[in-house]
Amino acid sequence: MSENKIILPDQASQEQKHVQVRKMFNSISGNYDKLNKVITFGMEKGWKKNVYNLVASKNPDKILDIATGTGDMLLLFANTKASEILGTDISEGMLAIAEEKVKELGLQDRIKLDQQDAENLQLPDNHFDAISITYGIRNFENLDKCLKEIYRVTAPGGQFIVLETSVPENFVLKTGHLFYTKWIMPSLSRMFSKDKTAYKYLSESALNFPYGEALKKRFEMAGFKDVKILPQFFGASTIYVAVKG
Repeated sequence: MSENKIILPDQASQEQKHVQVRKMFNSISGNYDKLNKVITFGMEKGWKKNVYNLVASKNPDKILDIATGTGDMLLLFANTKASEILGTDISEGMLAIAEEKVKELGLQDRIKLDQQDAENLQLPDNHFDAISITYGIRNFENLDKCLKEIYRVTAPGGQFIVLETSVPENFVLKTGHLFYTKWIMPSLSRMFSKDKTAYKYLSESALNFPYGEALKKRFEMAGFKDVKILPQFFGASTIYVAVKG
């Protein structure tokens, strides 16, 4: 696994990664929730609840969910007493699904959505008490630039929490995980998308994105402190908790 390798949805395309990612997620937005549940065997719901509990435990007043996708985390954050809950994403297709969910639950006054690129957040400095990203950070074109932007908009003492795919350390579990991610996951993805680049990208990016100590180091390089690594299901995914000093 190379922590600096950039995985593109379509290696043959000359478009920048963030443009390819936006188009890809637009194409699978309608089936994204079902796909996520299938490829994680439904466990992602519990892992997202763990992220929510970590955020809610600090009683944040302003919450930002980056790469919010179809808005599942935003709906959880509506259970807090936060006065500001904002979800951003680069994909208008994903945001449209999120908006439908928000309206269906009558949460328009509590939750706001905005199409933004994490590399250039149009948001004020030192503003958010809690920032979360669930299964979105590996889609960033320039990870370090995005982390610096996130650090900029995090309030002093604020939390930055990430849930992302990782690889188990145990040899047996690691072997099974790699086989599943490389061969089984793409097959399952074909059930929900005709976009071959989409299911290939989801698999390859999961295998090649930095995790554990490698990702912790990137957070620290951006300025975050007290980075904690919390493996989920033996390390199939990992929650990272960091603080802005």
